[in-house]
Amino acid sequence: MGQGKGMTLDYNSLLIALGFSGACLAATLLMSWLVARTELFLLTWAAGVVLIVFYVVLYAFYVDDPSPLLGAVCYIALLTGLSALLGAARQFRTGRSPLKPAMIGGCVLIALAVPPILMGYDGLGFMAENIAAAALLSATAYEYWRGRAEAPGPILGLSVLYGVVAFGFVLCAGVLIWDGKLVLGQAPQNWAEDVSLAVNIAGMTGIGALSLALNHWRAAGKHRNEARTDSLTGLLNRRAVFDLHSPVPMRQFSAVIAFDLDDFKSINDRFGHAAGDSVIRSFAEELSKAAGRADSAARLGGEEFVLVVSRTLPERAEQLAERIRANFAARQIDTDQGILACTVSAGIAFGTEAGASFESVLRLADKALYSAKSKGRNQVAMRHVRLVK
Repeated sequence: MGQGKGMTLDYNSLLIALGFSGACLAATLLMSWLVARTELFLLTWAAGVVLIVFYVVLYAFYVDDPSPLLGAVCYIALLTGLSALLGAARQFRTGRSPLKPAMIGGCVLIALAVPPILMGYDGLGFMAENIAAAALLSATAYEYWRGRAEAPGPILGLSVLYGVVAFGFVLCAGVLIWDGKLVLGQAPQNWAEDVSLAVNIAGMTGIGALSLALNHWRAAGKHRNEARTDSLTGLLNRRAVFDLHSPVPMRQFSAVIAFDLDDFKSINDRFGHAAGDSVIRSFAEELSKAAGRADSAARLGGEEFVLVVSRTLPERAEQLAERIRANFAARQIDTDQGILACTVSAGIAFGTEAGASFESVLRLADKALYSAKSKGRNQVAMRHVRLVK
């Protein structure tokens, strides 16, 4: 990407604008990371943009002094920066460290693009550089595309913008290949370079805006999720399950299963609250494994849990509760105080008609639960309900 010594002031201004835009974006990403240090992809993003800004500055010097060594450093800065952007995209999607896969790919492309310019074949080097840059940007677009389910609008926008910027580099490579000059002696001068620079400036602005918007959207989603989630178990909390089911009547053929850990107070008294927390987490794991996608598993507080099962029959609801009870009773729970075992009692209320409120069915499930407790614990009791208002 570039122009020779005879380039116009307008082109110089655009080059400066690209560098300034990138510097502002890097600073903003870095400040965003300082606010939320758990979001490491922001730091990777910022590092990638800094390297690209460094490339823009070096390239401005290369235009005036097209030495092979300076050109090679430009290539390395650009491709390393784009590799970091690819790594940030993968880190955003998966949460895993991006360094190994991104940098291995970047090093391979650098190894292909740098030797030609050092050997004096700068035209061939620019072809390889543009193709490598387009490949990294296309891979970045694909990474975002793969994670589009999280936030379709912003992520699809990022995918398109990265793809458009990649196409700008493809144009530059295509024109150079069409000209067929392996030695240029200066920075390339053609219409594709002008188009690519304009696309880069617009793309940098759009990518920056969408990246920040996406980060804010994810942060807001995490806050909403934390407000709805029990911190110890990861299940829905009491407020969340009531907000989910209270506004509308229970669906026909929906069951509410109330669970209560047996003799839980004695576990806390004898072994301590840390052991009690391990027991609670263990039961939550059993509840989560048994719950279907359309079901709602929640911790109401203390040792009390509830499972709302949609579209089921009484015998299936009873079988589900019994399976959870039996699996938990057989579980050996590893704690700092040694291996513990605990049991749970369950009560089921089942609406055979539409119109029953969640609170009403839950009260009946609690009554069935107390019945199970009074009969000796570690068992399941069920109460059928016709219509509760």
